[in-house]
This record gives sequence, C-alpha cells and structure tokens, in this order.
Amino acid sequence: MKESARIFRFAIIGTLNALIMAVTVWVMMDELEINYMLSNVTAYILAQIHNFIWCKYWIFPTKKKSNTWRQVLLFSIAFGMAYGAQFLFLIGLVEGLDCNEYLAQFLGLFIYGSVNFLMNKRVTFR
Repeated sequence: MKESARIFRFAIIGTLNALIMAVTVWVMMDELEINYMLSNVTAYILAQIHNFIWCKYWIFPTKKKSNTWRQVLLFSIAFGMAYGAQFLFLIGLVEGLDCNEYLAQFLGLFIYGSVNFLMNKRVTFR
C-alpha cells in the first residue's frame, strides 16, 4: 500500500476517533460534570479500542500471519507513549498556560496522532 493511502486512511479513522473523544469529553464534562482529566482518559480509552480494530485490518493490514496478542501489547505500548505525550501537553496548556480546556483537548489530538502513527507504523504493525 502506498504511504499516502495509509496516511489518508489513518486520517479518516483519526477523525472518527476525534469525534468519539469529543462526544465523550462533552458528555462527561458538561452533562455529568466530571473533571477534564478523567474525561480525557475515558475518551482516549474508548477511541483506542476503535482505533486498534481499524489499524489491524485496514490501515496496517498484513498478509503474513500475525500474533494478535503481541499486536495488542505493542499497540498498548504505542498508545501509552502517544497518550503520555498528549496528556503532558494537555496539562501544560491548561495548568501552565491557562488555556481553555476544550481547546487544549483539541490541540492534544495532533500530538497524540503523530506519535501514535509513527509507533504503530514502525513497531506494532511492521
């Protein structure tokens, strides 16, 4: 598969993940009045489950037989690294720079997406 097609597919699924996260954050923060940190964690976990399925079968498909449990482990490590970078960015914006919590959540998507794509391309689904 061409790299441009892979990036396009990743962008489509990333957009769906962003919608899942935005709705989750909105419901938890506005409707349930849960703080932005717990809302963020929950939103990313829900989107990550969705993301793994699409990555395995559509974004980074492979013809060779793969060990799904190994991929789940590597995917979880990639998620942890991407999420950690995003979460530190989020906290820095909100707590350090007094940025709007919703804007910080949105900007964090770009940090997360970049780290996640690189880790999954180079480690999880190679």
